[in-house]
Amino acid sequence: MPVADPTQRFSSRVDNYVRYRPGYPPEVLELLKTDCGLTPSSVIADIGSGTGILTRIFLENGNRVFGVEPNEDMRRAGEGLLAGYPQFTSVAGSAEATTLRDRSVDMVTAAQAAHWFEREAARREFLRILKPGAWTVLLWNERKTDSTPFLREYEKLLLTYGTDYEDVRHERTTTAIDGFFAPAPYQVRVFDMHQEFDYPALEGRLLSSSYTPQPGHPKYRPMLKELQRIFEAHQTAGRVRFEYSTRVYYSQLA
Repeated sequence: MPVADPTQRFSSRVDNYVRYRPGYPPEVLELLKTDCGLTPSSVIADIGSGTGILTRIFLENGNRVFGVEPNEDMRRAGEGLLAGYPQFTSVAGSAEATTLRDRSVDMVTAAQAAHWFEREAARREFLRILKPGAWTVLLWNERKTDSTPFLREYEKLLLTYGTDYEDVRHERTTTAIDGFFAPAPYQVRVFDMHQEFDYPALEGRLLSSSYTPQPGHPKYRPMLKELQRIFEAHQTAGRVRFEYSTRVYYSQLA
């Protein structure tokens, strides 16, 4: 059954998440520099930081980053992967209760996470910890579902075997952006990105998603059998390609 508490959905998927989830294109960092005034001295609160995929980008830019993550397994993975960055601070908190000081950060970010937040509570918390005039940045890698025959079949697989896929698809949850930023205006930019997988990596990528059945579930083995069929039908030189639109929403909350 799906995990009701969104903060616990990825506990059993950490290894696959670390190995197979996509990063973010370099254009994201450049956008934040040009449009949001990001500099190496900016203090970042990365909310729902997980294993640190976005956090690392800021650390490599020289930023001090508070990685706020409610899931203990994900948080520990991030702590291990980012242990070599002295500017990183791991925080056991949530979007609605970060534990950070009032007006202490120059930017709040949330990658692949904001659709799990309690919107009004998170918005109040961001306003509390942000310095005046600071920026909030919400971003998602949105997998393209209809751009290639392989991706169309992969989407069909998720609709057939996913536990609650239709309820949590990012293209649905990002429709809440208007309500999150209102009454402040916001801007959006979209960048292209992709990943390529051999079959073991494709399987790991599938199983990193919170809406896929796990071992012991009656749909688990049929799902993997169908995944193998799709891979064999569409692979080129032993690889298939995921295509993404990286969507970046940013605003100064009011």
